[in-house]
Order: sequence, then structure tokens, then C-alpha cells
Amino acid sequence: FEKLCSISLSHINVYACLVCGKYFQGRGLKSHAYIHSVQLSHHVFLNLHTLKFYCLPDNYEIIDSSLEDITYVLKPTFTAQHIAHLDKQAKLSRAYDGTTYLPGIVGLNNIKANDYANAVLQALSNVPPLRNYFLEEENYRRIQRPPGDIMFLLVQRFGELMRKLWNPRNFKAHVSPHEMLQAVVLCSKKNFQITKQGDGVEFLSWFLNALHAALGGTKRK
Repeated sequence: FEKLCSISLSHINVYACLVCGKYFQGRGLKSHAYIHSVQLSHHVFLNLHTLKFYCLPDNYEIIDSSLEDITYVLKPTFTAQHIAHLDKQAKLSRAYDGTTYLPGIVGLNNIKANDYANAVLQALSNVPPLRNYFLEEENYRRIQRPPGDIMFLLVQRFGELMRKLWNPRNFKAHVSPHEMLQAVVLCSKKNFQITKQGDGVEFLSWFLNALHAALGGTKRK
């Protein structure tokens, strides 16, 4: 889901409780995460930005290699060699819930009425040149954008979704597009939403042009 505190709705300094999965802001005294840890005896939290683990209320960092699977699911990474061999292997991966899946061929959750967008995102995730570009974050990490420009959020969220769809170490054989779709709603000024059906062809055209412009392309559509 979108990385915001379930109580304050803030995006700043958000932690995930690894017991119940809820998101809370901060970890200092009187913070929402701290209070949650004391009230419910849930003690392990993950900073969703730094991907560091902490024990609350004692407030110390946890260093444990057994937690790396969780950070990899949140932020999968791909080497150039891995990307080059994606289409040459048809090896099934096994998710933590026991189901098997082929990386790149996984479901996208239908939140409300977003299936039109899901179909487009699924199709684009299987266009090799586009997929390969977005799987390697270094390709667009340093692109300079004007201050306050929100359109680059589309690039970042699409890259994140692409890496999750092709992740060979997913916990389940489906992925939530929630953050990607929230960026679509924001950047399209609510022309495309998740609460009502939209036109897939119109969404495809808008989305490709928006990516093109955000990546520094020409004004020509």
C-alpha cells in the first residue's frame, strides 16, 4: 500500500509493524509506532524509506540476515546480467505461501475499478526494451527535474512496480499496484481513478506520453 501512517496519514518517517503490517509514523517517545509497540507488545518495525529494522520501545536497530528477504520484496534489485537472461529462462519461482509463479507473469490486485489500468501495466511490463530500462533504476535515478515537479513520481512508481512484477523472490504470486495507481490519480489530476472504470486505450496514450515527458523527452507526443 501507499507508505503513509495509518493514524496521521503522513508520508514522513513511516515504519511498518512486522507483526500486524500496519504503518506508523516515527519511533521516538510518544510517536505512533512507539505507542503501538507498548499497547500491543508488537516490537519489530521496519523503516519503509531506509529499510532498517528496529526494536521498540527499546529503540535499537536489529541487524539480522534472516530479514533480508523482507527488504528485497520491498525493493528488488536487478543486475545487467540478470536482466539480459530474463527471456532465456522459464524457471518457476516458489512464493512463501507455497504457490509457484513465473516472474513477470503475476497478478495485480484489483482494488476497486482499476482493472483497465492493470491490463495496460501488465502489457507494458512485458515489452522487453521498456521492461529492461525500468528494471535498472540507475537508468533514471539521476535525471534532473524542476523543483516541485510531481510527474517524475510516475517514473519512480512504474519502476518499482516493474521490479516487483519480475521479482523472483516474491512472498505471493500477486502484487499490489496501489502506490502506482495513487501516482496515476495524482499526476493525471484525477482523470484516471481507481474508483471508477476508465478507457484502457486513453490511459495507455496518456501514460506513455507522461513517462516520455518526465524522462526529459520532447514535447512532441
